[in-house]
Amino acid sequence: MEKEIKGNASQLFSSNNANERTDPYGFERPRDFESYKDMMNEYVAVLNRRSMKWSKLLQGKSHVEKNMTVKRFVRKGVPNEHRARIWMAASGAQERMEGNPGYYQSLLVLEHDAKLKETIHTDMHRTFPDNVLFQSKAENCLQSTLYNVLLAYGHHNKTVGYCQGMNFIAGYLIIITKDEEKSFWLMDALLGRILPDYYSPAMLGLKTDQEVLGELVKAKAPAVGQLMAQYPGIWTLVVSRWFICLYIDILPIETVLRVWDCLFYEGSKVLFRVALTLVLHHQSEILRARSLSDVCECFKQITHGAFTMDCHTFMQKIFTEPGSLSKATIEKLRDKCTKKIQEEESGQP
Repeated sequence: MEKEIKGNASQLFSSNNANERTDPYGFERPRDFESYKDMMNEYVAVLNRRSMKWSKLLQGKSHVEKNMTVKRFVRKGVPNEHRARIWMAASGAQERMEGNPGYYQSLLVLEHDAKLKETIHTDMHRTFPDNVLFQSKAENCLQSTLYNVLLAYGHHNKTVGYCQGMNFIAGYLIIITKDEEKSFWLMDALLGRILPDYYSPAMLGLKTDQEVLGELVKAKAPAVGQLMAQYPGIWTLVVSRWFICLYIDILPIETVLRVWDCLFYEGSKVLFRVALTLVLHHQSEILRARSLSDVCECFKQITHGAFTMDCHTFMQKIFTEPGSLSKATIEKLRDKCTKKIQEEESGQP
């Protein structure tokens, strides 16, 4: 049933001991630990300043309004102690949860679909095996919490049920909220409203957005667009995991969380800003590719290194380097790409 995660997990989240084997989220620290430590030492000062400003902004407020000040604050980063509250408020998950008291618990007491249970169980040991919070031997192992959230969501959204990738998203939500029910409602916001059709059986939304990215690259980095056009289906190969996992295990965790701050507040176009920034910043490397395997390897490499590790600078870049990227532009391209995909899949000219 619903529970708040306590004990070792909460102690781990407040730990700032740089000598620990794991980071504050339970993950093993990166191999390039010295670079990571140097970056974090600088970033902690940024976080402290942001934390004070956020505390002042939220003081005495029962609800978080969406306005230009809050948007600016979100883009500059939400401190961990406020993250769950801001994500819940910005995404509409808080309103949905308050409007449906007892709903999450009711899903857990249903007679569960055997196939759904088996599919979710199969992925439990594959979910963050290097994270101490999800290891079965951990004192407060989060696997049962993760299982509950995914099982409840599978019954809540029968069209989607469960597919691979959702376990990692739910896992991140649990790490941040430390609460089953909140994690469930944030899943509902992400999969139901922010990323429609990414996880449906046909995955039309995911396929569409991959093609939309291709169109955006053609417009903003024509030489890269021309190179990629030589390889049909290339965008599915190089970015499907970026989108379906929302950059989990693609970018460093601090950077992913900063991306998610903006994703919950501003919607899915943030995913395009991240992808475009990676492409634009690494055009010269991409253009050196001489084969399909070269391109795929290059797209793996451009997500690593100092550029993505320095999350504060990286997030500033995603709102400047790609230039203008309006919601209207995205929607127009989505309409165009969706029609193209549907025609191709139906065999119609």
